[in-house]
Amino acid sequence: MKRLIEWSVDHRWMVMIGSILLLAAGWWSARDMPIDVFPDLTAPTVTVLTEGQGMSPGEMEALVTFPIETAVNGASGVRRVRSATALGISVTWVEFDWGTDIYIARQIVGEKLSLIAGSLPPQAGRPILAPISSIMGEILFFAVSSDTRDPMDLRTIADTAIRRRLLAVPGVSQVTPIGGEEKQYQVVADPARMRASGVSIDQLIAAVEAASHNTSPGVFVEGPQEYVLEAIGRVRSVDDIGTSVVIRHGDRPVLVSDVADVRAGAALKRGEGSRNGRPAVIMGVQKQPGANTIELTSRLDAELDALQREIGGMTIDRRIFRQADFIETAVDNVIEALLYGGLLVVLVVVLFLANMRAAAITLTAIPLSLAAAILVLRGMGATLNTMTLGGLAIAIGALVDDAIIDVENVVRRLRENQSRPPGERQSARDIVRDATVEIRSSIVFATFIIILVFLPVFGLSGVEGRLLAPLGFAYIVALAVSLAVAIVVTPALCAIFLPRARSVARGHEGWVARHLKGHYARWLPTVLDRPRGVIVVSALLLAASAGG
Repeated sequence: MKRLIEWSVDHRWMVMIGSILLLAAGWWSARDMPIDVFPDLTAPTVTVLTEGQGMSPGEMEALVTFPIETAVNGASGVRRVRSATALGISVTWVEFDWGTDIYIARQIVGEKLSLIAGSLPPQAGRPILAPISSIMGEILFFAVSSDTRDPMDLRTIADTAIRRRLLAVPGVSQVTPIGGEEKQYQVVADPARMRASGVSIDQLIAAVEAASHNTSPGVFVEGPQEYVLEAIGRVRSVDDIGTSVVIRHGDRPVLVSDVADVRAGAALKRGEGSRNGRPAVIMGVQKQPGANTIELTSRLDAELDALQREIGGMTIDRRIFRQADFIETAVDNVIEALLYGGLLVVLVVVLFLANMRAAAITLTAIPLSLAAAILVLRGMGATLNTMTLGGLAIAIGALVDDAIIDVENVVRRLRENQSRPPGERQSARDIVRDATVEIRSSIVFATFIIILVFLPVFGLSGVEGRLLAPLGFAYIVALAVSLAVAIVVTPALCAIFLPRARSVARGHEGWVARHLKGHYARWLPTVLDRPRGVIVVSALLLAASAGG
């Protein structure tokens, strides 16, 4: 360590240039780091969705949900399985142990589902895996409303225009609409007309299913050219379905419209949305893991502005929920704490050392330590959130501890050297080196003791550990980096700026330090003469604090 301090003092200008580059790198890295409100508190979870047309909740649970739960319960690393079943839908959440790679978890679940796919009822669709997301992934909720469009038109616009455009934005995982009326073509069978025409329900279902298919009769060859033939059979309106043939009685076809009423209507609602008491479609946007919330929200705002201009007759209200607002507030609070901390450091150092240069050297420990800590956090895959930022904010007071002790000791040694006869004075290089080495061991031990205090935080498990571990990690990283700054950067700055400081040349301390030391010198003999009384009073205060 002594050699490192000597190298820092001898190459002080190189250290200063490196410090400037470190500040620039930290600032640039902080701009590009992902920012969230909280750390990801969701255990690695795979969501399995299964639809069963016309199946009751009881059937879905017994024939779909239970087999899926049974299959995934024995999978490697699964810690919990939850499910929810409703009319025609089954949702199963498979939670894995903390630290499990989400892609490996999805592969395990997919393999288990492939084993039971053949045993599920025919009317149940193939189980699908929902996109990767978390409870912290919901970054935006907005409402789509209109004074001129009905709920069905709003939902159609939300599904076909807005949702598709937002899913194309890089970083978006899922867009979920809630509310409105989902448009569907409905074929309502008339039993009396079916009996009169000799049509069964199975024949009607088969005719409707076959009514919307494109087919290819083959190719037409003309000379050296081949033309692909295509028969367009996709329905485009209610009339297309109504004119589909069910059966034939001789030369007379029986159409769908002969035995059923075909109309456009709303699907059975699953949830409702409103804005200011009026019908609306509420849309939720989830981000992909690792996406920068601030940047993604900005891109979504730009896309929604474009949609607002392109699609008339509707209003997009983005004030429902914006995670970016919470993040910006948290960042502003931390910046405010940084400013206040820096001002307090300047005030204390100037009052006690009576030296603006010493205050400036001490203050540099804050931005340098924070910049280096951000680089370390980013290199280890951490994100900026209220917990990591909170850890950095808590560490602000501790970041300057090492630098203050270094600077104060260097100033004291320089003043002592100034009071010596000219022939006995040492060089500024030797004074800065010796003063830094003199107190370095005690500072290193004190820093490691503080770090050890935070280590139990990493022993917490579950949600508590996921929430508090980033705070403790950020604090420890910032404190360790501040120690490195005090060992390398502070001696170099002291060697550059302090030897020619006017307060050092005067050779005496500031007024505040002299005044406090005078009072302390008068009270110290009284305490030293009564050591037992001081110990008893201290023990009583400790017992009172423990019992209170």
